[in-house]
Amino acid sequence: MTVPLVLASASPFRRMLMENAGLTFESRAAEIDEREMEAGLEGASPDQVALALAKAKALDVSQHFPGALVIGSDQTMSLGNRVYHKPKSLGEAKENLMSLAGKTHRLNSAIAFARDNDVVWEHVAHADLTVRTLSDAFVDRYLMRVGEKVFGSVGAYQLEGEGIQLFSKIDGDYFTILGLPMLPLLDKLRELGAIDG
Repeated sequence: MTVPLVLASASPFRRMLMENAGLTFESRAAEIDEREMEAGLEGASPDQVALALAKAKALDVSQHFPGALVIGSDQTMSLGNRVYHKPKSLGEAKENLMSLAGKTHRLNSAIAFARDNDVVWEHVAHADLTVRTLSDAFVDRYLMRVGEKVFGSVGAYQLEGEGIQLFSKIDGDYFTILGLPMLPLLDKLRELGAIDG
């Protein structure tokens, strides 16, 4: 008998990735204050922040689904020790993009599985993205074209859209970039007997 799966997220992208992989699951958003949690993690590495948030989400939702395997995930974007957040204005989006220009930043995508209020597995995958040299004028035009979409992403870009024009090199898999590392997730689900292996 397979274990019921629950995705602790309201993200349409994460749901789509799991649906496309043929998984049967429920989804429920975790009720945690991510910014408040991050404030309590001062000094933690970007990996540690992503993992703490993924675990908190899985544990929060696990309370509502006894016996189910709950999948929590979170992603941080970092340049060195600086952790970025979703921009709140076009000015902030531009500032973030210009700070990434000519440099390689990292997406840290964490997954945690919880069952009956206990974390049973955790994993962090990385993708390294190199932003090409950008001019002020190009960034202004890019922001005008993509508009409010920039507020939906920490990096003010969507690789599946015009954001791809910002990059010169990408190391890492597509799923990690989207925030749900599917290959290690599926491996672990098979190992746990939660899906057909």
